[in-house]
Amino acid sequence: MSTAPAPALNVSATRPVPFGRTFVAEFRKSFDTRAGMWLLITIGILVSIVELFILIVSAVNDADAIYFSDFAFVPGAITSLLLPVVAILLVTTEWSQRSAMFTFALEPRRMRVILAKWLVAVCWAIVTLAMMIVVGVVVTAISSVLSPDATHWSGSSGNPNFLGFVIFQMLAMSTGFAIAALLLNTPAAIVVFFLYWYLFPGILAAIGLIGDGIRNLLDWINFQDAADPMINGDMAGDDWGKLIVSVLICIGLPLAFGIWRIMRAEVK
Repeated sequence: MSTAPAPALNVSATRPVPFGRTFVAEFRKSFDTRAGMWLLITIGILVSIVELFILIVSAVNDADAIYFSDFAFVPGAITSLLLPVVAILLVTTEWSQRSAMFTFALEPRRMRVILAKWLVAVCWAIVTLAMMIVVGVVVTAISSVLSPDATHWSGSSGNPNFLGFVIFQMLAMSTGFAIAALLLNTPAAIVVFFLYWYLFPGILAAIGLIGDGIRNLLDWINFQDAADPMINGDMAGDDWGKLIVSVLICIGLPLAFGIWRIMRAEVK
């Protein structure tokens, strides 16, 4: 008695998933979860509260000058703190909620999924920067009605360089993305990011107090110090070299190891 061989499933003619569809799916994931939705709502609430506070204070102290850049960079300062958490959730929720199995079953090319997630994080960074400008225009217009003599559309009161701030926002977001890819755990990635972003530069600065030679060496590692001239718009000499080297060490290495881990991680 012989049995017929089981028919083979031929998928050679099946078209691969377009990258645009993968990007749209990942973008939808960034806000249709409870954590992602409330994080974005929280950012909006914080920006509204802080802008309202500044508007009231500037109206009460009519003699103090207030600039468009003052209103515009307030949302940017808040989003630079919380935007990396959006990038973290983009990566870690796949593993904490165990949906990675479905994601990589529908798109087995993991590198394309990683790239789509990173581009979604970049898009959110661009959206927040656009929101920063729009909110600045609206609140400055209101302030010009309440305090016409104190409100100025041009000029600055020591706010950062816009282009440098944009690059810094992207690098901060990429840092959160890199740590999330490295740990694949939401609470751990958030805690480690804030320690890495705020405590690690302080530790390097403390070590640099030992001597000038060590401090000069750490200038090429401490990303926060290397980014200060870029944010202030006064890059000169070897500042670009220090920034590039520190980015490769502080962001590039964790990102490379994180991508390597996702590419090799067992999906459960």
